[in-house]
Amino acid sequence: MTDHPSLQPYVDAWTQSMEAISELVTPLTEGEWNRPTECPGWSVRDVVSHLIGLECELLGDPRPIHTLPRDIYHVRDEVSRHMEIQVDVRRHHTGPEMTSELEYTVIRRSRQLRDEKRAPDDEVPNVVPFGPKKVTLERQLMIRAFDTWVHEQDLRRALGKPGNIDSAGAHVARDVLLAGLPKVVAKDAEAPANTAVVIDVGGPLEFMRTVRVDADGKGSVDGSPSLGPAVTLSLDWDTYLRLACGRVRLDAVAERVKVEGDQKLGTAILEHFAVTP
Repeated sequence: MTDHPSLQPYVDAWTQSMEAISELVTPLTEGEWNRPTECPGWSVRDVVSHLIGLECELLGDPRPIHTLPRDIYHVRDEVSRHMEIQVDVRRHHTGPEMTSELEYTVIRRSRQLRDEKRAPDDEVPNVVPFGPKKVTLERQLMIRAFDTWVHEQDLRRALGKPGNIDSAGAHVARDVLLAGLPKVVAKDAEAPANTAVVIDVGGPLEFMRTVRVDADGKGSVDGSPSLGPAVTLSLDWDTYLRLACGRVRLDAVAERVKVEGDQKLGTAILEHFAVTP
């Protein structure tokens, strides 16, 4: 356990997802490693490579010196190019090589987290190539728990093995994704001032939140109900997750989303729903 109990829920969520991923991929055949996921251009192997690579960087391992092929169509900017390095260097690794490296990385990283002495608000490097160069340790661990669980779900969908949809990592993911809603509603969808939008999510992880746009056009989110929302969006948790993480576009899941009230505003919100890079 870390020295700071406030960090432990994120460590526990990360651990549960990493162990679940290891259990998922250990028995895979070589063909199953190549199955496509909803992450553009990434197979099951690529998603696992991404996770291994980020955790290795957090362990202080040097980034690979590697030149990407020019024909990787989904690499379109410096952010995706940065993220692709750790993936492409492992593209020809066998299943046993992948599972062995994953297991060893989890052991090393678990030991590092168990011995963590830094405080939650201590600044640490941000290993992803977007956002600030430094983040708090608490933020770093929160995002690792979020990212790992989201990719666990990517792998489960690709392999047809659903599970852990309401685990500890799911609750972390819910909070991270909800934090992006005010920008989606107020800025991206350009909801009018003094507008309320209700998001009603059902399924294994149920919640209802209200996004309010104040007189200055600034958005906020809370758990209080709104008696007269401009629009109410109702959808299940898996659909919310896939839309908010940019795994699918609205037209692919439109039948799973109910829009009540201002149809134009509701559609604008759903078309800008993705909050992950």
